[in-house]
Order: sequence, then C-alpha cells, then structure tokens
Amino acid sequence: MSNCVVVGINWGDEGKGRMVDLLSSDKDVVVRYQGGGNAGHTVINEKGKFALHLLPSGIFRDGVVNILGNGVALDPENLLNEINSVRAQGVDITPDNLKISDRASLLLPWHRELDELEELRLADKKFGSTKQGIAPFYSDKYQKKTILAGELLHNPKLKEHIADLLEWKNLTITRVYGAEAITMEEIDKWLNDYCEQIKPFICDTGAFLANAQKSGKSIMFEAQLGSLRDLDYGIHPYTTSSNTLASYAPIGSGFPGAKLDEIIGVVKAYSTCVGEGPFVGEMDGDEATKLREAGGEYGAKTGRPRRVAPIDIVATKYGTRVQAATCIALTKMDVLSYMDKIPVIVKYDVNGEETDEFPFPSLLNDAKAVVTYMDGWKTDISGCRKWEELPKAAQDYVLYIEKAIECPIKYVSVGPERDSIIIR
Repeated sequence: MSNCVVVGINWGDEGKGRMVDLLSSDKDVVVRYQGGGNAGHTVINEKGKFALHLLPSGIFRDGVVNILGNGVALDPENLLNEINSVRAQGVDITPDNLKISDRASLLLPWHRELDELEELRLADKKFGSTKQGIAPFYSDKYQKKTILAGELLHNPKLKEHIADLLEWKNLTITRVYGAEAITMEEIDKWLNDYCEQIKPFICDTGAFLANAQKSGKSIMFEAQLGSLRDLDYGIHPYTTSSNTLASYAPIGSGFPGAKLDEIIGVVKAYSTCVGEGPFVGEMDGDEATKLREAGGEYGAKTGRPRRVAPIDIVATKYGTRVQAATCIALTKMDVLSYMDKIPVIVKYDVNGEETDEFPFPSLLNDAKAVVTYMDGWKTDISGCRKWEELPKAAQDYVLYIEKAIECPIKYVSVGPERDSIIIR
C-alpha cells in the first residue's frame, strides 16, 4: 500500500497524463484533485491516442477506480462529451470505474461566457485564458455561489437555488458587460442534457477513499498544470485559479487525512508554455519552429502553438522545491535528438545581477536567461529501454539536470508510448 502524487514542475504540459497512465498499473485508485477542463493530458497506449481534460488518466487501466475530487471544476457538459468520446474508442466507463465527488462544485453555463467576456474586456492585457470558465468558477466557489454535484441527487429545491444564482449572475452579465441575460430555459436544457447524464457517477467519494485506505488500497493523485501556474506560488497573475501543488492533493481529493508517500514531479526535457505571462529564455524564429515541430508542441485543449524554450534550471529547481518532489520523471528526451548543441538555462540575469533563485513574479519581465550548452547525441534514442543504452551525451544531460535541481531523476521518457520509458 502506498500513495503517490504526480505533479507538474513547470508551466504545465510536462507529460503528467503519460506518467499516470504508465504508473497506474499497480494502483487501485486514481484521483484528479484540482483544475478543470482547461488543459489536456495526452495519453498514448494500446487503446489509441487520447487527449483527456477532466477524466483521470487511470481510466484506461482495468480494475482502477477513477475519481473526480471535490477540488475539481466539474463541467458536466465537457465531462459528458469526453466520456462519450473516450467510450467511442472502446474504453469502458461506468459508475464502477468513474466516480464524481458529491462535494464537487459544478461549472455552470455562465462561467464560460463570463471568462470570454472578461478576456475581451482586457484586450491586450488579457491573461491568456482558455475560456473554459475556470477563473469565474473558482471565484464563485469561494463566494459560496455554486451548485454542489450532490445537489443533483439530494436537493428538492435545486432549481430554486439555481434561479437565485442566475438572478445574481445576470446582474454582472447585463450591467457590467452589456451582454444578453441567460434564461432559466437555457439552464433547464443544460440540466436535462448534461447533468441528468452524469448523476449515476455521483457519490460520497470521501467515504470511498477512506474505506479504500482501510482496505490497504494504493491511491494515486493526479494534478493539472504545474508549479508555476499555482494560484499562490506561480507567476501571478498568469496562473490558474486553483492550487496545483502536491500538498493540496489530500484536500482536493476528498481525503484530507491522506499520507503522501511519493511525489513524482514531471519535467519536460525542454520548456514549453501555453498562454500569456513571462517566459524567460523564450525561443523565436526558426529555432523555435524546429523545436515546436519536433515535439508536436500544440495545446491538447486549444490547439494553440506552445511557446518553447530551453530547459530552465532556475524555474525547475523552484518548482521541485514547492512541490516537495521525491523524484523526477523527465519526459520527451527523444525530441532533442536533432540538436548539435543543447541549450540549458542555468541562471537569470535580473537587473544586471545573476541569480539561480526564482524571482518574485513582477521581476520576471526583466529577467534574461543565462544559457550554457551541452553536447547533443544526434541519434535516435526512442528505442532505448535501459540507462546503459542511452548515448553518453544523453546520460550527461540527465545527470546534469539531476544535480542542478537536487532531486533524483527516476524516469526518463524517450517517446510518447506507454513503454517508451527508462526506469533508473
């Protein structure tokens, strides 16, 4: 019996889904504990290629129970569409292997609309939202102005509750943004088309997790995005609206007493970023295009080209620390195989002073990357399955990162497929 968390160390898009799919083979339960449908976890296995947004990445493992915890922004429409899409590829999804916390708050139809209206208002000062309603959702959650999933089962006055919220929210939609009010007829349709369909999955997942632990079951907690998008510890204000850290897993999962035995931080072998905000050392021109094309760096949710940069030791060391990672999974090593020399950001120059400490967010716009270069290996490593099979230059790259971030690299991914992995 052991509990582990898989978290992102950087800006998100590190390959967490790929690692959860791999490592859930010996787990009994996989729990998504925060975030919503605003980012994607790409998984490739014998069942096909999938871009998951809300479903936990353990959904492909027979016998694994997957849970959407109370910390998740639960969008019934997106979830149902995703369930149907994954089922269409031959994956069995039933209330036996997917459970939704009755304490999860529902992302309501007006949250996406408000997200888009606010980005339009901000214009060139926008935060780079995916317009999935995440920020308005979490704002309403902490104002206690949301609907809990359990209300779909237990609240005879549900429509009265929604009508009260709708009246309040329409004041903002019509008077602040000048948009058309949402009608109760639209909400009724949403309830019927989507909420009714997910009701069989809703239950007391807190009790389920407590019983699982008592029975000696092993639990994996799956995070969305990464350290630098954390609401409190990320690059404010260009963060998500929830806590992406491993320490939030017990709370957001519905099992606040959970003990975390292992924290696996996922780091990409180079840096990527979707959305707005500072991104030290960002590549441009042909250099960026080559790396983006080699790695297929386009957002799993939005299709937006990801911004790319060398691996950033400063940011990665910081992300490793705030996650309290016990080991690292380094992904997409194979993508770098075309490079003669591989750039590595080793320090930042902030206002003329070099530092290896991650700066306060407002200083990041003035930070410049201090870059060193390592020898490339210039050979295909995608077939390697043992550490000894990697070229010396590739081994040196891994060992350099490991020493610099002060955390052991246990997993080295050399391809997107489930078995394209070296375990040290």
